[in-house]
Order: sequence, then C-alpha cells, then structure tokens
Amino acid sequence: MTDQPQLAYKVLTGPQMEELEAAGTFKGAPVDLADGYIHLSTEAQLTETVDKHFAGQSDLHVVAVDLEALGAAVKWEPSRGGQLFPHIYGELPLSAAVAYSPLHREDDGTVRLPIAG
Repeated sequence: MTDQPQLAYKVLTGPQMEELEAAGTFKGAPVDLADGYIHLSTEAQLTETVDKHFAGQSDLHVVAVDLEALGAAVKWEPSRGGQLFPHIYGELPLSAAVAYSPLHREDDGTVRLPIAG
C-alpha cells in the first residue's frame, strides 16, 4: 500500500493531445524526451506546474493519469522544492488516461481537473 495518490496529471499542448488520441500513446514532450521520463504532477502540484512551465501558452489540455495502471513504470522522485513528483519511465498509453479536457481555471486561479464520464 502506498500513501502516494493514484491519479496524477500531464499537461499537453494541442498537438500533443492529438498525438495521444490518434496514436493511442504519447512518447513525451521535448523536455520529457531530454530527461528520459514523462513528467507528471499531483493535484496539489498541478497549478504551480502550469504557472511555471506553461505561462502564456494557449491550447493546453490536462490529462488525468491512472498511476496504478502504469505499475512499475512510475517512479516518485524529488524535484521542485524537494517535492516528490510522479515520473513515467516509458510511454503514456491512452488506456491509462481516465479523463482529459482543455485546460480551464477556477475563479481562484487553480487549474480545473478533468472529469471522467
């Protein structure tokens, strides 16, 4: 049993979202490919990730990822401020995406989570 969340979030550009839907898998953004893993954020980390790495960009999408479905491909590693972030060592299959939607913000500025179904 783990204390880590079983859902994490990936922010994708419009073309990256199209790749995930069309190919059924996402190999990674340029930063992911350079680092050797796909960067994800927990719900608590998501808004800061968007503010820091996607400021001023439009046509963004948020994908909710079932970490349990990815098994051992997910590793929790320290990053920004020593926080543990989930990283996927491999591709992100569409089958692990439990929900996705265009990026929207709540009135308080936080990123709205995608809702399945």
